[in-house]
Amino acid sequence: MDNLRLNSSSQANPLQQNTAITNHNPVRHRDAITAPSAASGGVPEPTPAYLQQSSFPPFPLPSPQPILVVIDLNGTLLHRPRPSSPTHFIERPGASSFLRHCVAHHHVVVWSSAQAPNVERMCAQLLPPDILSRVVAVWGRDRFGLTTADYRRRTQCYKRLTRLWADPGVALSHPIPACAWSQANTVLIDDSAEKARSEPYNAITVPEFGGGARGNSAVEPEDEVLSRVEAYLDTLTWQMDVSAYIRRNPFTMETEEETASPMAQEEEGEAE
Repeated sequence: MDNLRLNSSSQANPLQQNTAITNHNPVRHRDAITAPSAASGGVPEPTPAYLQQSSFPPFPLPSPQPILVVIDLNGTLLHRPRPSSPTHFIERPGASSFLRHCVAHHHVVVWSSAQAPNVERMCAQLLPPDILSRVVAVWGRDRFGLTTADYRRRTQCYKRLTRLWADPGVALSHPIPACAWSQANTVLIDDSAEKARSEPYNAITVPEFGGGARGNSAVEPEDEVLSRVEAYLDTLTWQMDVSAYIRRNPFTMETEEETASPMAQEEEGEAE
């Protein structure tokens, strides 16, 4: 949308600067997203060891293994229509039941780039206290290792799963003694593939949820994203290494007829 911008040299009211005029209502433009500074960790890349492990052929297990499911909030499970109104959220169809299923069958971490108070509000809308208490950890913007300056900016956040694996509280949640959470058994569900840049083959990238065509979750009953993710997660529990499986069989909303073969997907990824 082309909007009229008022620059600093105009004679307009200074309070109207950096706004767009649409139907006579001033709408403040959000700052552009910036890359994290070097002090915040910069922009990550997969390590050679990570890429090597994910390149091995998938191997099915005789029985399902526990998996750690890391779930995003805004854009994935719900939508916040107005950043200025942090208490109003629209749930994606099936979001609450999906999250309940994950808590019942997997080990769940909620990780959002929103500030902690907003994360708490979103979680409280999705889950009652008794179920929320069974979530392994709830992480917000303060868990990305950002500098104070980057924390306050619209900084691109990267969900480095190594942070989770190194956290003592998260590590203790693995139900099998002497076993640990790793790229073999961790899945990140997010609407942004960029946030999974450090461990791309542990990611389930879903279409962003924008609240429905008219800002109402009820207008999209056909939204089957989360039910498909649920089935995909069940498949992953039967894999020795989820990263090896996801690399060759990434999550997709396409039907089997529309999906390219795993070999074709692998070749396309290597060519980019």
